[in-house]
Amino acid sequence: MFNYLRQRFTSHIRERSRRRARLVSKDGRCNIEFGNVEQSRFVFLIDIWTTILDLRWRYKMTIFISAFLGSWFLFGLLWYVVAYIHKDLPEFNPSINHTPCVENINGLTSAFLFSLETQVTIGYGFRCVTEQCATAIFLLVFQSILGVIINSFMCGAILAKISRSKNRAKTITFSKHAVISKRGGKLCLLIRVANLRKSLLIGSHIYGKLLKTTITPEGETIILDQVNIEFVVDAGNENLFFISPLTIYHIIDKNSPFFHMAAETILQQDFELVVFLDGTVEATSATCQVRTSYIPEEVLWGYRFAPIVSKTKEGKYRVDFQNFSKTVAVETPHCAFCLYNEKETKAKEKKGYDNPGFVLSEVSETSDTKM
Repeated sequence: MFNYLRQRFTSHIRERSRRRARLVSKDGRCNIEFGNVEQSRFVFLIDIWTTILDLRWRYKMTIFISAFLGSWFLFGLLWYVVAYIHKDLPEFNPSINHTPCVENINGLTSAFLFSLETQVTIGYGFRCVTEQCATAIFLLVFQSILGVIINSFMCGAILAKISRSKNRAKTITFSKHAVISKRGGKLCLLIRVANLRKSLLIGSHIYGKLLKTTITPEGETIILDQVNIEFVVDAGNENLFFISPLTIYHIIDKNSPFFHMAAETILQQDFELVVFLDGTVEATSATCQVRTSYIPEEVLWGYRFAPIVSKTKEGKYRVDFQNFSKTVAVETPHCAFCLYNEKETKAKEKKGYDNPGFVLSEVSETSDTKM
């Protein structure tokens, strides 16, 4: 009993670790990290726009708030210094005829408020720059220009991150499992994909990569070796009319890496099937890529997808997403090699073959009979 539980626990841990070891997650994120990068992180600051766009929201909002608060406080200090040098503050007891550089700056707090009003162009009218000193005029112009730059960059970065086509990819979904069954008399690997929006993806193209560890004839071990997997749709894999869920399939022929796999051995295989969908967003004309992956435990042999599209009495087409990932067991050959052997055998049975060693000999009939 103890050995049985230990084996079950070991197999469960092995299965969990194997499920985690995937390069691309189901939602398309890449599970990879870079170590010992020789280049300095200064190269990321050179392309500051891409760096800001790739940051997570919490870091982006921290930079956004820090940029504004920091610039307001910095220029507030500068305005306070200008007022201090020009002796506009109340502690200097300025005379009645004294004209300050900035009206109504009484301390650091009022200088900060004037800095905020200047940069965000609120302009309450209570504090204003006079023509008494050129330093204040120059500082006003410089802060106004820098404020416009900060506003344009930070607001543009937030708008660009919100409108990235990466967010559009979240409304494209793939089936939870891939299935293997017969389609059109051929053994195929099938995947279902759906567009959750009514707006189309223009020029959509679907393809796949099979990632596995291979050993070359020279003995070199290649981890994450990539093999092209061609997916097709009945209407073609170019410029898809992606208004309703589509079932894409890969024909398992002699050139397919799945040809030598069988229903009994597919779970022992070590591979990851990554599926890509490229297209152009109709609303923004931005390119978009959606990706997902399937490991051996997520490939069901001998199943097909349940119907999902129906027609209502009103003449409308209805898509039932409750059956989107639902599968139905069907009769399927347990390997592609057996299917093709079966086809060849049946084809030979229907054909006749000449025997070159066969010789037809004629026998002459005689009318003589012996009594």
